[in-house]
Amino acid sequence: MTKPKIVLTGGGTVGHVTLNLLLIPQLIKDGFEVHYIGDKNGVEFEQLQPFKNQVTFHSIATGKLRRYFSWQNLADFFKVFWGILQSVVILLRIKPKALFSKGGFVSVPPVMASKLIGIPIFVHESDLSMGLANKIAYKLATLMYTTFEQEHQSVKLKHVGAITKISQETQISPSQLVTEVKEMFSPDLKTLLFIGGSAGARVFNDFITAHQEELTKHYNIINISGDKTLNQLKKNLYRIDYVTDTYQSLMAMADLVVTRGGSNTIFELLAMKKPHLIIPLGKEASRGDQLENASYFENKGYALQLAENQLSEKTFYEQVEFLLAHQETFVETMKASNETTSVEDFYHILMQDISEKTKGR
Repeated sequence: MTKPKIVLTGGGTVGHVTLNLLLIPQLIKDGFEVHYIGDKNGVEFEQLQPFKNQVTFHSIATGKLRRYFSWQNLADFFKVFWGILQSVVILLRIKPKALFSKGGFVSVPPVMASKLIGIPIFVHESDLSMGLANKIAYKLATLMYTTFEQEHQSVKLKHVGAITKISQETQISPSQLVTEVKEMFSPDLKTLLFIGGSAGARVFNDFITAHQEELTKHYNIINISGDKTLNQLKKNLYRIDYVTDTYQSLMAMADLVVTRGGSNTIFELLAMKKPHLIIPLGKEASRGDQLENASYFENKGYALQLAENQLSEKTFYEQVEFLLAHQETFVETMKASNETTSVEDFYHILMQDISEKTKGR
């Protein structure tokens, strides 16, 4: 019996790949022949290495989408056009049942190619407002799943909440390294975890470096920095550039998390019912999606936010101490939310929608 085929796409950042990585084991288990379209020089190719014997990767040309004038836009236009032609050839050869896109500029050529040859397109949007790639995808999509509730309704939109495999009930076995970290921490101090996404956040790194002595008098500090030159373990301070296996253990140690406003991370914290302070990227460094995410979470009562240009030792202590003093209230508010969905539940929704939208194909 011929296996059903599905194509996944998405990349440019880890956030545009993570959901696909969670879906792949379910697809393989259900007997799908899984293909992935991306850039062999991109983060998506690197992240897919654990599945390299189970997922067929197809590399295409990609170009970054910019909202501002740049001569590079002209060159990238031709890259995108070439990527669309490559995607058409790949998709005609595979003949998949559907294409699932997690977004990012890498996804634009395969999405446009799928529309051209009539392959149903399913898209996931993590943020409150769409990025440029998903604005294009939305117009071409069969169905778009959203993490946030949207103000405007559309038959193309389906709110599913944040998709996460982490919950507060996850059982964690501390590693030897985590045990060593605990031995260096003061049991009578609260533990703060700073995390700025897959590559850390320079603003957190610089803040901790500048105020290290004072911070470690009041708190145990864990800093996932993205910078291996900062790595150290000493009294009340653990700085590490990148973690994988120990991530959940370190998260479990934290009484409060200081984070950027990336959708994946803050919804993960919501699922874990972990109090958090959001210091989002401003509009000078992004399209403003993290500001929107942070305001949404603050308005819902899940977290507090602090603008990066207002970050100081004084404002930081004020926000952190308020969160810790009202920790129970924030936790109860997060417990009452229904904004997260398990990977298994989303997979069931996706398969049901693909089945309904592809009848007769």
